[in-house]
Amino acid sequence: MSEQGDSEREFDIKWADEAVHKEPSARARMLAERWKHDPPGPVPFRPEPDGRRHGRRLRGRGSGRIRGERSPWVSVVIVFGFMATVILLLGYADFRG
Repeated sequence: MSEQGDSEREFDIKWADEAVHKEPSARARMLAERWKHDPPGPVPFRPEPDGRRHGRRLRGRGSGRIRGERSPWVSVVIVFGFMATVILLLGYADFRG
């Protein structure tokens, strides 16, 4: 490392990353202290859905669609339609030229 003053070395990120001991975050310290007295219970790998998933309804529930939601097949049709249009336009341009 080049000659640096103490104030510059203090904020050097490489120097900080190479530290042997890293202090845990405030949240980690808070949870460790809380769990000493009251350990958390078991948590399932995938919790039961509560009826909403990222702003969408679960499949099979409800009859209508939520505003802005569309089938994944619509995206597939749009992509293939765009590709077919480009291919046809390129073929037409080659045919004319």
